[in-house]
Amino acid sequence: MRIGSFLLKLTLVACLLTIPLCAQQAQPPRPHNVILFVADGLRRGSVNGTDTPALLKLRKEGVDFQNSHAVFPTFTTANASVIATGHGLGDTGDYGNTLYPGVWLSQPDQPAAAGYLTPFLENDEVLADMNGAFHGNYLGEKTLLGVAREKGFNVASVGKIGPTAIQLNQSLGWDQLGFLSSQGAIVVDDSTGQPAGFPLLPETLDAIAKAGLPTDAPTRSNGFSENSSWNNGFFGDAITSGTLDANRVQEQWFADVATKVLLPGFAADNKPFVLLFWSRDPDGTQHNQGDSLQQLVPGINGETSRRGLQNADRCLKQLLDWLDAHPAVKATTDVFVTSDHGFATISRREVAADGTQTSEPSAALTYENPGKEKPQPPGTLPTGFLAVDLAIRAHMRVFDSGVRASAGDSVFAELALGGEKSQHSLSGSALLGDAVKSADGSDAKVIVASNGGSDLLYVPSGSPGIVHAMLDILTHLDYVGGLFVDDRFCPHPADCPGALPLSAVGVVGASHVPRPAIIVTYKVFYKVPGDLQSAVQVADGTLQEGQGNHGGFGRDQTLNNMAAMGPDFKPGFADPLPMGNIDIAPTLARILGFEMPSTGSLKGRVLQEALLGSATDARGAVVQTLVSTPTSDGISTVLEFQELHGVRYDDKACLVSRDAPQRCP
Repeated sequence: MRIGSFLLKLTLVACLLTIPLCAQQAQPPRPHNVILFVADGLRRGSVNGTDTPALLKLRKEGVDFQNSHAVFPTFTTANASVIATGHGLGDTGDYGNTLYPGVWLSQPDQPAAAGYLTPFLENDEVLADMNGAFHGNYLGEKTLLGVAREKGFNVASVGKIGPTAIQLNQSLGWDQLGFLSSQGAIVVDDSTGQPAGFPLLPETLDAIAKAGLPTDAPTRSNGFSENSSWNNGFFGDAITSGTLDANRVQEQWFADVATKVLLPGFAADNKPFVLLFWSRDPDGTQHNQGDSLQQLVPGINGETSRRGLQNADRCLKQLLDWLDAHPAVKATTDVFVTSDHGFATISRREVAADGTQTSEPSAALTYENPGKEKPQPPGTLPTGFLAVDLAIRAHMRVFDSGVRASAGDSVFAELALGGEKSQHSLSGSALLGDAVKSADGSDAKVIVASNGGSDLLYVPSGSPGIVHAMLDILTHLDYVGGLFVDDRFCPHPADCPGALPLSAVGVVGASHVPRPAIIVTYKVFYKVPGDLQSAVQVADGTLQEGQGNHGGFGRDQTLNNMAAMGPDFKPGFADPLPMGNIDIAPTLARILGFEMPSTGSLKGRVLQEALLGSATDARGAVVQTLVSTPTSDGISTVLEFQELHGVRYDDKACLVSRDAPQRCP
């Protein structure tokens, strides 16, 4: 005891004599930096040495997450919310790019007619409105970038409008003068420099100007006219091909802002940082590509889509080149790459690989929407086909949720069905019922939020009878590929034959955003059996057969591209374990040295097996299957998934008949 006491006193005396040295030794190590790169819509199978050498190099030199997962529904803002928070959709409430918030969503102090019933979330003003409607943060969870900023990190989010701002969502809103505000957080997206975008601080704007860059974000036009095939935002119509070029100019500006302004500023400030870069490509180019008008081949595997891949890869390479030029920063910086979802070629006629075409009423009608669209080939499913078919089969009136009526007994414009002058909604979203007199849609029987590869159905009254009636119709529509219904309508599995509960796919949680009564996913098939790159997806929306979309439940869309490298990740490690976008925030928070606060319980895991110094988990993945109670004529929804450490990763789902194998293609 005396010797120990003497040593303690000696240590204290030494520290008193060398206070600066002891203080330095007592400080915890400085957190590492993180660059999170999201290549929107990048399929794992699209990564190759020719089109995407930077992405391939990162996969080979770092951790290759071979069994990765986007969350279903495979929409952009949905997965953006998961990437941002590390929570499933049941907690974030971001069920789709388009949803029904349960209110007429509008800006503060705006005319009553200026707003949205089924808002599209890839819009800065809409995100601020959502936060205004849901306690200042519609996600209900804090984001990784937001927490890092609170803890003193330098933080910026750069790229595609919508998912980029979601990464700092708790900072977004309207100020007292009615202007958008990010409370000083750095959000650089399509709307930067515009009244509809989040303003940047003067010092950030000055730094952009001093770097010789415009302070306003370029559009997707690439400098061409609105209807030019070289305008990346041009999607064509039924008789005109869409774009032939990638989103070159806008993406280059984003990359330049990141590497010529933000990263140099962070390095000079000598503080740890987190930078997110959300590349619109290849998603935007795959959506709008003009290589495959009204035909399924080449679909999204043509030359224009390749340009989108190359464009995204150039952006990543520019970030990696900056790190290579600054070795001290590179030594302490982890780079994590992901994509929010996969992709498929759009079908608006075929529902199977053998060429079988839909026989539903919506595809047999002739539509008249003067000045809005060109006539489609016979047998084509129109924009908003689900709303049309439900209205016809349920004998309901149908209204366009995006168009206010100028006369009649309803707030929204009624759509004519039948004869030679049928109409469909402009965006695909619609209301069904006898009449809709409330602007918030509360007296509609059914609200359809159109999203692409899946649609969301809401029943404002909460009527089990309406839900069950919709399920009876949906199980027999030939383009439906799976059904998921809110658990509260099905206390027992046999109560909702043909459908699985929303909780099975992580859509029931702590969120205050109204969740859909039913999620309808559409059929996926493969032109080449077993080849995910040949996937075809029936999709609702305004794009044409042969262009690209996502949102569905094939493995082609849940299998995204994920990899990581840096001082905290194992080099050259192929990780076979199931993981996904839901695991990014908790893993990066561990690296950054903090815990993510949580409200809900639908959380991802720390990817411990991929971190340097950890043991390799040799367990293989086991695919499990969940099958719904069949309908009276034997139709069931099948879900295939994997689980690890309490986290479920959904692979795919499909609708099967009694005599078919109980598995999905």
